[in-house]
Amino acid sequence: MAKKNGISYTQILSDINKRNFKPLYFFMGEEPYYIDLLTDAIIKMALDENERDFNQTIIYGADTNVAAVINQAKRYPMMAQRQLVVVKEAQRLENIENLFFYAQKPLMSTILVLNYKNGTLKNKKLLTEIEKNGIVFESKKVYESSLPAFINNYVAAKGITIETKAVSMLADYIGTDLSRLSGELDKLIISINNDARITDTIVEKNVGISKEYNNFELLNAIINRNILKANQIQQYFEKNSKTNPFIVTLSVLYNFFSNLMLVYFMPNKSENTIREELKLAQIFQARNYAIAARNFNAYKCINIIELLREYDAKSKGIGNNASSYANDADLLKELIYKILH
Repeated sequence: MAKKNGISYTQILSDINKRNFKPLYFFMGEEPYYIDLLTDAIIKMALDENERDFNQTIIYGADTNVAAVINQAKRYPMMAQRQLVVVKEAQRLENIENLFFYAQKPLMSTILVLNYKNGTLKNKKLLTEIEKNGIVFESKKVYESSLPAFINNYVAAKGITIETKAVSMLADYIGTDLSRLSGELDKLIISINNDARITDTIVEKNVGISKEYNNFELLNAIINRNILKANQIQQYFEKNSKTNPFIVTLSVLYNFFSNLMLVYFMPNKSENTIREELKLAQIFQARNYAIAARNFNAYKCINIIELLREYDAKSKGIGNNASSYANDADLLKELIYKILH
C-alpha cells in the first residue's frame, strides 16, 4: 500500500471517516487513484450538505496563485465548525514554496488539501513543515505484481470474493490503471446482483475478456509446454490485437520467468517454500513454478529471458527487420516457437 513516512492510505482514510481531520493535507505521486480517492473522502466527510455552499472551495492550480490560496485558507467558516479548501492539480501552482509560512501556523478551522499529481514535490523544507501540522502522502506508482492484492482487497471490502483466474484476467487486460480497474470491478459487483462471487465467466461476459484466450491461459500453456494451446491463443491474439497488446504479453511472461530463475536457487523447492519465498497469494501459483522448473531447466530459462528482452526491443523497432517482421503478431508467433522448442 502506498505510504509516506509510515502513514498508509488506509490509516488516513480511517481518520477521515472518523472525521478526525488535520488542517493540512498534501497528496502527491505518480498514481492518481489514491490521491483522488482520499480527496473525495475528505470532501464527503468534512462538511454537512447544508454547510458546503459557504464553506467549501475547490480550485485548480492553473487558475489561482499561492496568495489567493492562503487568503482563502485564512477565512473563518460561516455557521459551521470548519471550512474546506481543495487545490486540485497543485503541481501547476506557481511558487508553491511560498506556502511554507502558512504551513508553519495553519488556521485550525480550515482543512487545506493540495493534490500534486504526476510526480513528487522536491521542496523538502515545505514538506517537512506540512508534516508538522498535517499529512504528506505519496501515492507511488503501482506495479503489476501488486494488482492481484488490490483486486482482492477491493472486492473484499464490498463483501464479495473473486476467483483467482478472474483476478488474473482483469490484471492482465486492464493493467495498472487503478481508476479504470476499480470502475470495472464496480460494474462487475453490480452485475452479479445477490451473488457473492465474481467468476471468470462473469468477467468474460461483462468486460469482454475471453476466459479461454488470454495471457493467463497462454502462460499456463507455456508452463505445461502445451504447444497446440499456445498456438491457438497466439492466433486468437493475432485476430484481436487491440485487446491483447504484445507489450502486455511480454510483461506477463517476463515477470514469470524472472521469478522462475529464483526458484532454481532455492535449496527446498517445495510448493510451500516457493509460495513463501516469492510471496505468492495462492498455492496454485507456486505449483505453476514447480511445474515450470521441471519443464524448463535453468539454462533454458536464461535463454527465455534473453528472448523476451530481444523481442521487447524488436517490438520497439530496435533490431527489427521490417521485411522479416510485419507486426507484433509475427513477433509473438516466433517468440512462442522459440520458447517451446
